[in-house]
Amino acid sequence: METATQEALAGRALDAAEELFYARGLQTVGMDAIRSASGISLKRLYQLFPSKEALVEAYLRRRDERWRAALRQYADARPPGRERILAVFDWLGDWFAEPGFRGCAFVNSYGELGATAPGVAAAARAHKDAFRAYLAALVAEAGAAAPLADHLVLLAEGAITAAALSGDAEAAVQAREAACVLLAAGTP
Repeated sequence: METATQEALAGRALDAAEELFYARGLQTVGMDAIRSASGISLKRLYQLFPSKEALVEAYLRRRDERWRAALRQYADARPPGRERILAVFDWLGDWFAEPGFRGCAFVNSYGELGATAPGVAAAARAHKDAFRAYLAALVAEAGAAAPLADHLVLLAEGAITAAALSGDAEAAVQAREAACVLLAAGTP
């Protein structure tokens, strides 16, 4: 199979997987559902992804890349410092308001399979570590004390969970307000 064709088919499979896994969960979606949604034969699907676990891990890697790139693009368009940090919470609010928002795909995946699928657990940890590292870089850029990054991570993660459970994007506004208080206390 030609590389370009293989990449296009893998992209279609991942598009279908992302939509179905995020909306319905990892365990409830079988490879037949991915086949139907992607229009790719089951045989070809297994050529691209030798197991459902391989597909789940590829879905999580791609989602991580896209999620972090979208956040970075949004926040980095703001002036460095306080405004860039607060933009993280503004972006979260926009994400929470999207139709079909179901919380953090990585927390959801970890909750479903983290205990039995080391690749899923590793992908979830890698995503959270990268998010923390991004916030730490923003905190350093703002000249704030390093521990502020961990506090901001907790605010963001709490807002994601609260928004998913309540269905209310207001959690981002509340987390942003708390971040303002922390920034006022921790920025020289």
